[in-house]
Amino acid sequence: MATAMIVTMVVLLLLGFPMMVPLIAATLIAFFFYLPIPADIMIQQMLAGIRPAALIAVPMFILAADIITKGQSADRLIDMVMRFVGHVRGGLGVATAASCTLFGAVSGSTQATVVAIGGPLRPRMLQSGYKDSFTLALIVNSSDIAMLIPPSIAMIIYGVISGTSISELFIAGVGPGILILIAFSIYAYIYARMNDIPTEPKSSWNERGRAVLGAIWPLGFPAIVVGGIYGGIFSPTEAASVCVGYALVLEMLIFRSLKLSDIFEIAKSTGLITAVVFILVAAGAAFSWVISFEQIPQMILGALGLAEAGPYTVLIAISIAFFVGCMFVDPIVVILVLVPIFTPLVDGLGIDPVLVGTIITLQVAIGSATPPFGCDIFTAIAIFKRPYIEVIRGTPPFVVILLAISAALIVFPQIALFLRDLAFR
Repeated sequence: MATAMIVTMVVLLLLGFPMMVPLIAATLIAFFFYLPIPADIMIQQMLAGIRPAALIAVPMFILAADIITKGQSADRLIDMVMRFVGHVRGGLGVATAASCTLFGAVSGSTQATVVAIGGPLRPRMLQSGYKDSFTLALIVNSSDIAMLIPPSIAMIIYGVISGTSISELFIAGVGPGILILIAFSIYAYIYARMNDIPTEPKSSWNERGRAVLGAIWPLGFPAIVVGGIYGGIFSPTEAASVCVGYALVLEMLIFRSLKLSDIFEIAKSTGLITAVVFILVAAGAAFSWVISFEQIPQMILGALGLAEAGPYTVLIAISIAFFVGCMFVDPIVVILVLVPIFTPLVDGLGIDPVLVGTIITLQVAIGSATPPFGCDIFTAIAIFKRPYIEVIRGTPPFVVILLAISAALIVFPQIALFLRDLAFR
């Protein structure tokens, strides 16, 4: 059965079908030809996959991200960061990485971050003497910090599938996200010194103060998500709804950057993205049920020799599997397919599922920006109208940095768990 399912998925993918079709087709083959149970169980499992209340947060965060991407929030965050670091060596690169991190904390979306931050900052970096290959790689890889900094849709999906607390996952992603920002900033500084990149004029404290005041409203988003959840005011799902309301008030009433007609178009876009995500989740739930029913995860882990492996070996195997998977397939699909395979092993070894979720999210972020088919690469190609080779040319140093941080996270799990323990233990 496993062979038939794999062959079906590979053939359909090679024929160009979107990932939801191979997932559903492989599951149908299992139900109709191999499993001794009614096929309507498949529909039940698909509905069960999208039933968890926590998934309501997904369309809400997508809608909030779409609203602020079309508004002024990104420009105000960029201006604030530039006022503080633009004058240092490599300051424009540091500002780009920091702006991506801040906007990721506002939007929770890598694609939205590439659009909102890359659009205004890429021309400035090119004018300052940065190579386009470095600029594109910095924007793409820095935007992936949005997967770690709350709100993170990847963490929501993992939390629902594995039964892990989404609140704990959110806070655990902050430490690795900040560490990546620091590492990218150091690399930007070294690159600027080696290439003699000029610095920006130094801003006065009066200018910095005005920039901070201008960014106060957008900075309310992470305050809502982090402060609201960990202050016990509302749940992650409720925080997502509050973010939508806050985004509407901010962009329509305070900044006056959007009209009611714009909101209708944004809602249509959000509905389309949400439909794709939920179809994937439903198909993945049925697929996961099939492979669990047939004990395929145990067979795979036994064949790989992981059934008797220790925690470090398992965490390394998880890192490799998710990193390689996201080099070829959409991150949500990789999470849906691989998490059920590794969950029994993780539970058996007693590894903290929050640590595992943080490692998985980091690997998903790295793979999404890594050739040959990382999805964020194609987002950058579409937005910046640059050839594939140019977009990926500057990627290797960033991938090396991210893999080094992945290794550090495995060896020193408190990078992720310190804030979690501080908030929940």
